[in-house]
Amino acid sequence: MTASPAAAVPQRTDRRALVSWALWDWGSAAFNAVVTTFVFSTYLASRAFVDPALVADTSAAGKALVERELAHNAAVVSTALTIAGIVVALVAPAIGRLADSSGHRRRSVLIATIGIVLSIAGMVFVAPSQPYLLLGAALLGIGTVAYEIASVGYNAMLGQVASGEETGRVSAIGWAAGYFGGIVLLVVLLVLCIQDFGGGDVAGLLQLPATVASGQWDVRVAIGIAAVWLAVSSIPLFVTVPEAAPDPSVRGGGVFGAYRDLGRDIARLWRERRNVLAFLLASAVFRDGVGAVFTFGGIVAAQVFGFSPSQVILFAIAANVVAGAATFLSGRLDDRFGSRAIITVSLVGLAVCGIGVFAVGTVTAGFWVLGLTLAVFVGPVQASSRAYLARLATPGREGELFGLYATTGRAASFLAPALFGIAVTVGGSTRFGILGVVVVLVAGLVLMALVKREPRA
Repeated sequence: MTASPAAAVPQRTDRRALVSWALWDWGSAAFNAVVTTFVFSTYLASRAFVDPALVADTSAAGKALVERELAHNAAVVSTALTIAGIVVALVAPAIGRLADSSGHRRRSVLIATIGIVLSIAGMVFVAPSQPYLLLGAALLGIGTVAYEIASVGYNAMLGQVASGEETGRVSAIGWAAGYFGGIVLLVVLLVLCIQDFGGGDVAGLLQLPATVASGQWDVRVAIGIAAVWLAVSSIPLFVTVPEAAPDPSVRGGGVFGAYRDLGRDIARLWRERRNVLAFLLASAVFRDGVGAVFTFGGIVAAQVFGFSPSQVILFAIAANVVAGAATFLSGRLDDRFGSRAIITVSLVGLAVCGIGVFAVGTVTAGFWVLGLTLAVFVGPVQASSRAYLARLATPGREGELFGLYATTGRAASFLAPALFGIAVTVGGSTRFGILGVVVVLVAGLVLMALVKREPRA
């Protein structure tokens, strides 16, 4: 793995490298869509990990105990993700900086990707029994840490793939690939594993006995497929995209030296490039709101609008189609009008649609229309955020900046969940949680008003 000095700032976008780079985003849907959003985390928080004797008790007391156990399961999952977020916040900047200084950015992504694949593969062995709950939560936390670390180096590689004038378009292509990868993978798993279309589940297809089928092999086989999906999709990145050239200006000193120098760099940013810190703060807030749109979207669909589990997944597929198409198209708009403009317009659209979803009450058709309209703005704000930061980064030091990007995002990750919960408690209905998410989006929009337009190539 020799470094290529020209790889840091390409004069023109290498199409082969672009496709290879975007395929990692495509494969990462295995973790985003299957593990953290729609399948594995939902599996851990389900009745599968409640004592069967309690589930069989249909009395009022029995139902209350089941609800208490379900709340406990959800709390275990939440705790694992919280710990993972703290770990990421602590290690991401140093790892990004060390990758920049050594020129081993691609290697850091490779090692972290292997960690993601192994953690997903381990989830196959999480049987639906209470003793396995902690194992599943631990694997979810480990996978989250590995994914966030891989994302630091992967995002930093954007500058190696795209020429300056096409940064927005290339970033959008990567995000769109992630959405479309999620669509394809969810459809495959819905047909083969999760949903029973006249015997289309794993147990039915393989004619498994009831004792085996009760082991939730539909979910566990789906997880196994997701692990293979990510592993295969990631290969082109490591074969095609060259290593970045090492940054000779960064001194050695290992992890502690990286943090020492990082503190100095943050102080320097405050003195000389305050706009970078302003954007990191604004993006930390609005990215938390954008993430909450998908995190709580399924809950709102199920509890407020009465969607069944299969309807939730079908809505997720439709939303990913819309988000992927909108993100792909937004790339050229980003290069023409600037990332800041796309972020601002998208945040306005998200806030307006969120208020609309709250206002329609329980009208299912209204949720479909406004929910899919909301999906139009989710991808562009994420892709343009990455493009904006890539344009601000010093060539060869992208990993350091994207490490801070990951850390600031994790530092604010409690905002949307907290406001969602407060709004639900005060309003007495899950529907009011929508307003909590809208508040976070509006706060991010206000902070973006303090951020300057990015320099153009």
